[in-house]
Amino acid sequence: MAPKKGTKKSKPKARSASSSASAETLKAFYKDMLLIRRFEERAGQLYGMGLIGGFCHLYIGQEAVVVGMQACTQPTDTVVTSYRDHGHMLACGMDPKGVMAELTGRATGYSKGKGGSMHMFSREKGFFGGHGIVGAQVPIGTGLAFAHQYNGDGGLCLTYLGDGAFNQGQVYESLNMASLWHLPVIYIVENNKYGMGTSVERASASTDLASRGQPYNVKTMAVDGMDVVAVRDAGMEATEYVRTGKGPVLIEAKTYRYRGHSMSDPAKYRTKEELQKMRTEHDPIDRIRHVLLEMKAMGEDEFKALDKEIKDQVIAAAEFAQESPEPDPSELWTDIFVAA
Repeated sequence: MAPKKGTKKSKPKARSASSSASAETLKAFYKDMLLIRRFEERAGQLYGMGLIGGFCHLYIGQEAVVVGMQACTQPTDTVVTSYRDHGHMLACGMDPKGVMAELTGRATGYSKGKGGSMHMFSREKGFFGGHGIVGAQVPIGTGLAFAHQYNGDGGLCLTYLGDGAFNQGQVYESLNMASLWHLPVIYIVENNKYGMGTSVERASASTDLASRGQPYNVKTMAVDGMDVVAVRDAGMEATEYVRTGKGPVLIEAKTYRYRGHSMSDPAKYRTKEELQKMRTEHDPIDRIRHVLLEMKAMGEDEFKALDKEIKDQVIAAAEFAQESPEPDPSELWTDIFVAA
């Protein structure tokens, strides 16, 4: 119901961290985020060596968003996102070897080396892709939600998008349709402050992105996207709301990317001081590390051992990718249509 004339809509407030997470949960979050961080760092190195072609958009800095949200999912749920997608794949449980092989265009990759960084999929893990067209994944995610509802499988779709994509018209068509039909979908806006090189203040007349769901009667939330526990807590509330048939939810996760928009972006549109402040005061991995140290749940030696374990896993993925063959030219003609 629209507010009465003269009344003011309530503005969603960013949630603060919760202390309800157990040590084991925090350890799991830390490990998952560290895998994404180390994987992306290696991907950046391989790109610099010329082993990854085309575009490559890294997720470094935003790890808490997808790890927190994926902690709220069930096996029947689906996920769709845009081109900054490697972290989402790993959080969905996709094999780092297969992801790295796809990045390097190898036949052992998730899309047989034909999708690269921006377009790979795993139906087995419920991951329906990164998509290169800005905002195009939003109606796809809405369609996946419709399929969940139609099939009555109890699943929902997590649909990720960025602040730059949030000004696309198809996003609002999707919000309207999802609300009308009470579709089981959660739209997660990863507001990292910059759409390519344009700040959200310059691109959006209203920077309160979460409130944009209100005209469509969509439940809205705003959360500190650099705090994995806060994201998890918001995600649990959102998934419970959606699973009970109340309709879609829109979450604005306020986050930050440390690297440029893509590997070719020098990111001169922001200051070094801004970047350093985010790294030192808001890093999602360091935040959990400090909590675990304060809880005495992990010591420095354990952190070092875990970091080595993750690095070894990522090195193995890179070696697997480089040793894998390139696709046969005949693959140009496969996977074009889906058999009815």
